[in-house]
Amino acid sequence: MIRALATLVFVALASLPARAIEIQEITSPGGIKAWLVEDHSIPFTALSLMFKGGASLDAPEKRGAINLMTALLEEGSGQMNSVQYAEAVEGLGAMNRFDVGDDALTVSARALTENRDQAADLLRQALTDPRFDADAVERVRAQVQSVILSEATDPSSIAAKEMARLSWGDHPYATSINGTAESVKALTRDDLIDAKNRVLARDRVVVAAAGDISAEDLGKLIDKILGGLPEKGSAPLPEPAKLGLTGGVTVIDWDSPQTVVNFAQPGLPMSDPDYFAAFVADHILGGGGFSSRLMDQIREKRGLTYGVGTGLSNGVYGETWAGAMASANEKVAEAIGLIRQEWDRFSQSPVSDKELTDAKTYLTGEYPLRFNGNGKIASILAGMQLIGLPADYVNTRNSKIEAVTAEDVQRVAKRLLHSDQIRFVLVGRPQGVSASN
Repeated sequence: MIRALATLVFVALASLPARAIEIQEITSPGGIKAWLVEDHSIPFTALSLMFKGGASLDAPEKRGAINLMTALLEEGSGQMNSVQYAEAVEGLGAMNRFDVGDDALTVSARALTENRDQAADLLRQALTDPRFDADAVERVRAQVQSVILSEATDPSSIAAKEMARLSWGDHPYATSINGTAESVKALTRDDLIDAKNRVLARDRVVVAAAGDISAEDLGKLIDKILGGLPEKGSAPLPEPAKLGLTGGVTVIDWDSPQTVVNFAQPGLPMSDPDYFAAFVADHILGGGGFSSRLMDQIREKRGLTYGVGTGLSNGVYGETWAGAMASANEKVAEAIGLIRQEWDRFSQSPVSDKELTDAKTYLTGEYPLRFNGNGKIASILAGMQLIGLPADYVNTRNSKIEAVTAEDVQRVAKRLLHSDQIRFVLVGRPQGVSASN
């Protein structure tokens, strides 16, 4: 039933431009703010809750506790064990999904209008009264340990972790939300309860909904779901992260015929006046797939990699301009040299009219397609609130991209793109590349 409803939502919304989405800003009777997009075309509502801080709120020496706790929220609550809870949710044709990252713990819920209140009761129960049964804890702990073990033998994960360590120092961003094998092994049920209390609180939640629900009914639904949570979390939100990244090369020896390469330099927040110029610049430089300069120079013209890409990596507490690729050990030195060359060329000469037009056409054209279902709409609206964007962003975003000029792109490139500021992390046995500070 849910699959069919999702298809109907796609048909109803896929062709709508972002400007057609009208966002209501409401406050529940209990004082919780939310954004709502009403759509009564089908009897279905999607809800997105994001609790600020996420896994970055782990207690000292308890890294991985919030990640493990989050995975256990669907493993039984109240009088229901994990199987009974799953059957109850499924029996309503509903869906509750719990995820966590560095910036937020996210709850994605979907329910039919006819049994929305019953589905809300189950979601409330999961958030306020999780069981943390011993058998469920050990089963999920083993799954997390398996992920940790897998990451320890995956060159891409090793590179990403080392880049995070170099970038963020003692901030939670510097370490994996999964924790380590040792930290996860030591976690107790009391640690999981503490982890829940650190992050699941009304003072740090942002709420968004889309679908067959009125503002009045959404207010009541929010209070039903969240009313049993404490007003304040037991841990303060993280401070902004200070980027400690410096230019240079880090090499981690790994027996493989190819080398995985991560690279990063300082980025800029979305509040920066140059953000949209940088966004367009990134698409031209490395974010635009086969149309990007890096892909053209490194893959298409020389065959040094299967793929290379870049992106503005914006977290709530810090940001970088980052990229990644993999190349044969004997070719990686040439590929890195080309990245540096394109970095500097971009800041020294203007982009062409075609590059600029193609980038803006793609970036504005793909945006409305993100709003292709109530679930995605709710998630986007909650994410906007999490990072502090105004409700009219969906209406103004494309016009800001359209306003970017070639001069804007070159200005931001001169400001930010300097090859000597790039930190490369290489995992493999690259030939002709030496580590440097």
